[in-house]
Amino acid sequence: MSKKIYERPFIQQLNTGFMNKFGTRTDFGPVEHIDGVPVKNLIQEYGSPLFVMSERTLRSTYKSAVRAFKTRYPKVQFAWSYKTNYINAVCNVFHQEGAWAEVVSIFEYQKALRNGVPGDKIIFNGPEKKREELELAVENRSLIHIDHFDELYMLAELLQNSGKKARVAIRMNMDTGVYPMWDRFGFNYENGQAWNAINKIMSHDEMVLEGLHCHIGTYMLSANAYAIAAWKLCDLVQHTKIKWNHKIQYIDLGGGFASANTLKGSYLQGADIIPTFDDYAEAITNTILNFGFSKEDLPLLILETGRALVDDAGYLLGSVIANKTLSDGRRATVFDFGVNILFTAFWYNHKISPAQYASHHTEETVCYGPLCMNIDVVNDNISLPLLTPGNHVVVHRVGAYNMTQWMQFIQMRPKVVLIDMSGKVHIIRENETVDTIEERERKPEHLSTFELK
Repeated sequence: MSKKIYERPFIQQLNTGFMNKFGTRTDFGPVEHIDGVPVKNLIQEYGSPLFVMSERTLRSTYKSAVRAFKTRYPKVQFAWSYKTNYINAVCNVFHQEGAWAEVVSIFEYQKALRNGVPGDKIIFNGPEKKREELELAVENRSLIHIDHFDELYMLAELLQNSGKKARVAIRMNMDTGVYPMWDRFGFNYENGQAWNAINKIMSHDEMVLEGLHCHIGTYMLSANAYAIAAWKLCDLVQHTKIKWNHKIQYIDLGGGFASANTLKGSYLQGADIIPTFDDYAEAITNTILNFGFSKEDLPLLILETGRALVDDAGYLLGSVIANKTLSDGRRATVFDFGVNILFTAFWYNHKISPAQYASHHTEETVCYGPLCMNIDVVNDNISLPLLTPGNHVVVHRVGAYNMTQWMQFIQMRPKVVLIDMSGKVHIIRENETVDTIEERERKPEHLSTFELK
């Protein structure tokens, strides 16, 4: 007979027949499988902690996004945002589905090329592009999104007398009614910077202005903000046509669509308040279609959404190390993963599910990681059943930014696996070892030996 899990006594007021302000009670059913693969088996074979990506979810989410826009607008192209998750297997799922590549550094640019993305299907964003990087982008006929005047002048200089042409766009920032306004990147619409940049580009025969681009923010809860942004992009498209008799080929609304994660401090769950792909699509496409373009002059609509496409497909599996009672009486649980690999815990209240049967009784719990640093808090207040050391948990919606912003600090980074469409598991990134960490180090000869007394 197995020993039952101890549960400390508690008193709970029951109001029969009534709901509280959060609705009816929700039991914490265990998440024992991901795409049909037992969580227990994944941890036994690949270790804990472990990142798991679902190819099925990646493809279905992408198809939903494409369907939302292409049923409303005739010319749509998605470009996968490499900074959101640049593990090659993940990128190539989106490329197989038809997405171009959107990169913000030469590192990501090189990854896209190595993944087989043609140079003319790479959008090169970002505020730092060195001269030799611009030359490479020109050579590959990539779309260069110019961020500031110094970049514009440097590009003009390297093109001078080269006999080559650069395919360019400008990044813009603007007031869309969402504050604080993102004005660090690009040329401002309201003060005329963007129009000045367009005129300077149009005066150079070596630059071909193909597009206008904006990225108005991140985790955007207002679909209407994209309608405002689309209108301002269309306005400059029209002005360029009138003054220069030049047709701009595309407008790029960037990314920023929200995933269903819940932001810290949010009263309601993320899934209940975020716009859907249909909401974003309706706001953007109606604005473009109603602006007054002829059918022949409708610009290509490019979207660089990352978070909303990949977050749901990512899971983090982990194990319980210990339970504690804090000085104020709260329960605390320590996991074998922390903010070093779950960077988004700083701004999301991630859903955490037990991976095996657990009690129906829950308690407010502080979830800590294993790092020797006080800020290693995975979730500072979550209702969880009693978990014992060795139990496993599943953290949901971790596909965006965690595998690009994670850090090797105190603990080494774990394996990442992909469950394919048939349920087969593939290692898509190996875990780090002491050897992989130290292979980049060099030790001077005079520091090679010592004697301790």
